[in-house]
Amino acid sequence: MTTSIPDTLIHHHLDTQGLICPEPVMMLHRVIRKADGGEVIEILATDPATTRDIPNFCRHLGHELIGQETLAENVSLDADPDEITIDSDDDTPASVTLYRYLVKKKRHDRFGIILITVCHC
Repeated sequence: MTTSIPDTLIHHHLDTQGLICPEPVMMLHRVIRKADGGEVIEILATDPATTRDIPNFCRHLGHELIGQETLAENVSLDADPDEITIDSDDDTPASVTLYRYLVKKKRHDRFGIILITVCHC
C-alpha cells in the first residue's frame, strides 16, 4: 500500500531495517512511550509484516497513522554474513522492500486522561 505522506514535523526517527517481527513493533512501542502526546515518529522498515502490524498497533492503542508508503523495492540489505543463514551458495546480498510510516502519538488531557471522540451518528 502506498499513500502520500504530507510534509510533517518529525520528532523521532526509528530505523528497523533488517529486523523482523516482532522487533519493529516492540521498538515502536518503546519510542511511543518516551514521546510526548502529539509528537510524530518516522519508522523505516524492511519487514513486509509491518504493513499489517504498524496499522494494527495504531488502531488498537489509539495512535494516528499519518502515512504509510513504499519507498523503494529491491533494495540491497547489507547484512553481516555471520548473522544470517542462507540455504544457497549465492553471495548476492538480500533484496528487500523499504517501507516508511509516520505515527502520531495520541494526546492526553491535562489530567492524563485519553481524549476520545465518540460519534453518535
